[in-house]
Amino acid sequence: MRSSLVCSATLALALSGIACRQDMHDQPRYKPLAASDFFSDHRSARPQVEGTVARGHLRTDEARYTGKIGDKDVDVFPFPITRDDLERGQQRFNIYCTPCHSRLGDGNGLVVQRGFRQAASYYSDRVMKEPVGHYFDVITNGFGAMPSYASRITPDDRWRVIAYVRALQLSEFATVNDVPPDVRDKLTAEPPPLQWQAPAPTPAKPPAAQRGGQKR
Repeated sequence: MRSSLVCSATLALALSGIACRQDMHDQPRYKPLAASDFFSDHRSARPQVEGTVARGHLRTDEARYTGKIGDKDVDVFPFPITRDDLERGQQRFNIYCTPCHSRLGDGNGLVVQRGFRQAASYYSDRVMKEPVGHYFDVITNGFGAMPSYASRITPDDRWRVIAYVRALQLSEFATVNDVPPDVRDKLTAEPPPLQWQAPAPTPAKPPAAQRGGQKR
């Protein structure tokens, strides 16, 4: 019995020793962009297989990802715009668009007030008449002094920003007839009071010489 236990223990120890090989620790590997003698082109980084499409990048919907059908700007949104989409568009707009266009969309953002080139107003006749596909193309590829925002705003978020811009334009020229009848009674003739107002700046004290003589 004791001999059998010893044999079993010896066999188990031998098997565990086999499992402790260093193949996984010492496996061949290359540093990024290192040279290789294994491949004929001597590159360790292999190109993608022809026809490979990254997940989420098939983009067969031309209008959704280019804002165009053929060479013509589309004039409808490629997916239904919900309230959540508008709120997301407002958030992205406030982050990326307001420095130049301001939160009102009148083109007088803070960088413009500090000397940057005048940004477009969303309420000019020319901009108001542009189809939504034009806005998508401008955000994607830039226009004039405006750079491309393709690397910062995803395609669907670009459409949400455009939807919010359309909401701004509608609000600028809206009348009471555009308000649903069930909420018209809630409208007020005057804007609501501000919840917070910055305190008035404290006037600077004049130099000592102007207050009755220099300090000794």
